[in-house]
Amino acid sequence: MTSIAIVGAGPQMGLAIARAFGSQGFDIALISRNREKLEGLVGELAADGITAAAFPADVLDRDALTQALKDAAARFGGIDVLEYSPVGSFGAIKLTAPAETEPSHVEFEMNFQLYGAITATKAVLPAMRETGAGTLLYTTGAGSIWPDPRVANVNAAAAALRNWAMNLHKELDGTGIQAAHVGIDSSIGVSVIPGVEAAKPEQIAPLYWELHTTKRDEAELVFRLDAEGVPRA
Repeated sequence: MTSIAIVGAGPQMGLAIARAFGSQGFDIALISRNREKLEGLVGELAADGITAAAFPADVLDRDALTQALKDAAARFGGIDVLEYSPVGSFGAIKLTAPAETEPSHVEFEMNFQLYGAITATKAVLPAMRETGAGTLLYTTGAGSIWPDPRVANVNAAAAALRNWAMNLHKELDGTGIQAAHVGIDSSIGVSVIPGVEAAKPEQIAPLYWELHTTKRDEAELVFRLDAEGVPRA
């Protein structure tokens, strides 16, 4: 049996990715802070005939994140795919323009995005190296590629994660392990930043399956909506 661990699982992208892989027979390990919300997602997936389990952990707590992934591997006999996409609350995170950014504004985002991703990777990569197979996928907004000064502190950390993920892709070339970055150039579900169009999670989720299956030589896929609102990568 194959499994995917989704770090930052929620009712939008996390659930859509879970369904994309679960429909192909994958078991789903859901990781985020809120156990109650995770259990709700487990129930939704069960209704679709997909096996899933909740492993609560805060990505800012590196020991807890590592343990959650170890528990998931024990439950499902290993982790074949890691997907890392935690999203902070816009009400809780201070968004800063470049000149207003303090080191502390970026420090939080680095812990949340880059350091959490590194922690999660170190928890699953050794087993993937042993088997010579696996997939590591990291998600950011497209500000990691095309910066938006309205969210400069978030963009800085996202760009760091993108750079690290693409370097990891190069390092793992020839090992049987795929590492790739997914850049999402849209809001998800509803528009939260003026001028940034919203896409349905189900429109974006196929990119993750493609990177795991048919596009394993790609270091990055970017999701965008064209002028007519049609998705393109």
